[in-house]
Amino acid sequence: MGLGRLRDGLAPTPPMGWNSWNRFQTKIDERLIRETAEAMIETGMRDAGYRYVVIDDGWEAPERDGDGDLGSDPERFGSGIADLARRVHGLGMRFGIYTDAGTRTCAGYVGSLGYEFRDARRFASWGVDFVKIDWCNTSGLGTRSVYWKWSNAFRAAGRPMILSLCEWGRTRPWQWGGRVGHLWRTCWDIQDTWDSLTTVLDRQRGLAPYAGPDHWNDPDMLEVGNGGMTTTEYRAHFSLWCLLAAPLMAGNDIRTMPDDIRAILTAPEVIAVDQDPLGLQGDLVRAEGGTEVWARELADGSRAVVLFDRDAQPREVAVRWTELGWSATDRVQVRDLWERADRGSCAEGFAARVPAHGVAMLRLSRSEA
Repeated sequence: MGLGRLRDGLAPTPPMGWNSWNRFQTKIDERLIRETAEAMIETGMRDAGYRYVVIDDGWEAPERDGDGDLGSDPERFGSGIADLARRVHGLGMRFGIYTDAGTRTCAGYVGSLGYEFRDARRFASWGVDFVKIDWCNTSGLGTRSVYWKWSNAFRAAGRPMILSLCEWGRTRPWQWGGRVGHLWRTCWDIQDTWDSLTTVLDRQRGLAPYAGPDHWNDPDMLEVGNGGMTTTEYRAHFSLWCLLAAPLMAGNDIRTMPDDIRAILTAPEVIAVDQDPLGLQGDLVRAEGGTEVWARELADGSRAVVLFDRDAQPREVAVRWTELGWSATDRVQVRDLWERADRGSCAEGFAARVPAHGVAMLRLSRSEA
């Protein structure tokens, strides 16, 4: 698109990790973060590709110190952020933190307005690898100029750090964010409900041209496992986010998650779609009668396809080869990514019975002539 996008190699595929906000909001402390990082190893999350442990809003001290520096809450993060980052790094993972572009964070803690370069240096000195920058309390400010200042501050800080823009899609960040940061929110905050999930999904249509290595559309963090949806709905949530090449930031309590949630979050063939090195985001192919077909091209020339049933009743959902740019006469090998099973070779297309609010997720490989 000729936008001069970042190509610094920090996010060649969508970042994967965990963020504290969706499950814990501001009820966080250093013990929770340590236990979560350890649980990410014990549950296989780290081995599945989740690398970033990100503290969201609520870690901050009430005010800056006498030198104007940010500090952590002395009771809940008494060991300090640098110590916590060292512990996370020692487990073979990367450490992320949160701040706000305005005068105050969304939860009312001290913001970074006017302190961008100082705070970037502070984060770098702590060993931070990922920074989410929110947009509360920013009256009168312009997103492009503020986040560009942050981008310059990161470069001046001397440590490679992923910049996550969180202005909720207010000023079409997909059109300019790739010159500034590595990912940007495309919508308001997701909630742990089916209606919220589908509303967020609808906001992603047509955004595929703006995503790619080191610059990703972010439809917000995962709600998988937080209790507001069914296992079937969470599987749909995860499948669609992977089809969208979305950053995969788990937001549940990793320490206590049941086996069915762990199976969703660590599904290897589904994650492989999200992490495909070609980096092409998927998009809607067809919507019809409460059912949808979403697809994306993968690096080996195959296609990932999600057959999606929005309806409250099970439906048969089909994809036609011609919808994917192939000929109806092509022989195509069908792989079910959730069942991890081959479904044979087909011409013309493939159909599956999809549960209500559910998906079938496929990898389609055209046979060589």
